[in-house]
Amino acid sequence: MLASPGPLPVEGEDARWAFEVKWDGVRCVVDTPGDGTLRLVTRTGNDATRTYPELQALGEQLHGRPVVLDGEIVVLDAEGRPDFGLLQRRMGVANPRRAAHLAMEYPVHLMLFDIMYLDGVLLTELAYRERRAVLSGLGIGGPNWSVPAYLEGQGRRAWDATLSSGFEGVIAKRLTSRYAPGLRSPDWRKTKHVITIDVLIGGWTEGQGRLTGLPGAVLAGLREPDGLRYIGSVGSGLAERERADLARYLTVVQRPDSPFAGPVDVPTVHWAEPRLVAEVVFSGWTAAGRLRHPTWHRLRPDLTDLA
Repeated sequence: MLASPGPLPVEGEDARWAFEVKWDGVRCVVDTPGDGTLRLVTRTGNDATRTYPELQALGEQLHGRPVVLDGEIVVLDAEGRPDFGLLQRRMGVANPRRAAHLAMEYPVHLMLFDIMYLDGVLLTELAYRERRAVLSGLGIGGPNWSVPAYLEGQGRRAWDATLSSGFEGVIAKRLTSRYAPGLRSPDWRKTKHVITIDVLIGGWTEGQGRLTGLPGAVLAGLREPDGLRYIGSVGSGLAERERADLARYLTVVQRPDSPFAGPVDVPTVHWAEPRLVAEVVFSGWTAAGRLRHPTWHRLRPDLTDLA
């Protein structure tokens, strides 16, 4: 069951909703037949069982109880927040020895937030609140998995708490909603926190197809004591008219070498003097100090530098 993008329920309506943390990880279905084994299947249908060996002990904990659970695999940083950049180092690894080594270096945590089947009984027709009660009653807990709490009827509190703690956003789920496998339902809503930042444009890469000759993405930087720090490429959200305007502006401020203080891991770059300021929105920072999910918002002609 998938969530639909949308705003949080308004005050006065939120008493009929539950609010969970939006985890920034890999969604998966957890299936254990009750014999101590465990199978993990991602949202795309890939078998990820061998990729995350540290989760196998959950099957042992549920021994004797056939269960199908819904959850999200994350890697937590030192502050306990999901770090998708760290999780990417684990994804797609099928070699058992390599997966076991990575499990020690970047252990994952499985956040379990729903249950669809238990002891031969299909639970998808139960209301969300009832399913969560069944899930809590399993007493699941371990070093690499847990059942996070949720709030009923406190959307603003959930929003403020996730924002101040640096989480990606909030998932609102109607308390009476049934579990609809494979469907993107309005009974589940996802609302992301976004951050706005002003950046300097230090170069651009050319687009493809009808965007040939125009910026496909711009290279963003922040002015720091050691120089201009590269923080990522931004291409999403750029309208064709804005790309044409940027092409003209960047031609005027072109330069032969990089304005960034450190290396830039982007091929075939057209460098530019960092005089143009852009406003972008993003969901957070990666472990490498790059913008996470950056989207172009607008050029800031009222600003000429960020020194």
